[in-house]
Amino acid sequence: MSGTPIQITSQDGKQFAGYLSLPPAGRGPGLVIIQEIWGVNAHIQAVADQYASDGYVVIAPDVFWRQQANVNLKYDEADTKQAYHFMQNLDGPNAVADLVSTANALKNLPEVVGKVGSIGYCMGGRLSYHLAAAGAVDAAVCYYGGGIQNHLDIAASITVPILFHYAERDAHIPASAVDAVKAAFAGKPNAQFHVYEGVDHGFNCWGRPMYNQRMSALARGRTLEWLSARL
Repeated sequence: MSGTPIQITSQDGKQFAGYLSLPPAGRGPGLVIIQEIWGVNAHIQAVADQYASDGYVVIAPDVFWRQQANVNLKYDEADTKQAYHFMQNLDGPNAVADLVSTANALKNLPEVVGKVGSIGYCMGGRLSYHLAAAGAVDAAVCYYGGGIQNHLDIAASITVPILFHYAERDAHIPASAVDAVKAAFAGKPNAQFHVYEGVDHGFNCWGRPMYNQRMSALARGRTLEWLSARL
């Protein structure tokens, strides 16, 4: 990994950690990478480094810090059980406020030139959606964001560009949920949807058995093209 730790000040004046990865040129637009339930682990750090290599200044914040600092879990049974515990006990409003603080911290970094966006995966996909609704980022990407369909009351608050990636065979997000999210954004030019055939939830994560190289590459390419026009 090529990133370094960074401290972020929360809205209630406390400190929490983030993983900062800088682009080769040293400067660029900003991106908040929002973790899955396993924390800012090796995979999320590698994703942050990927986007840094594409020219973005990236911070992956520690979403679970109010429960336990520096959560970094593997994908085995024991760690996954612990990861679900952290997710189920997450204070949603505080988590969104912490992500707003992260976006603001990015904007204040001298290395950030231009706009700031967010990309979230699974739980992080839902949080990226909330971050867009809070108006804290200039664009948001949501990879298979579980539970977004339960928060469509804030869809009208999202005026920034937002990109949704869904898996056709997602065992956690039924097609009816995807249809509900699409319906909430029907006719709105700021929203774009992609559904990936034949893959399951988590297809972007190479550390998990549902990883699909082809669809992961396709989604990443679409994300980079989409961000390049908006950040």
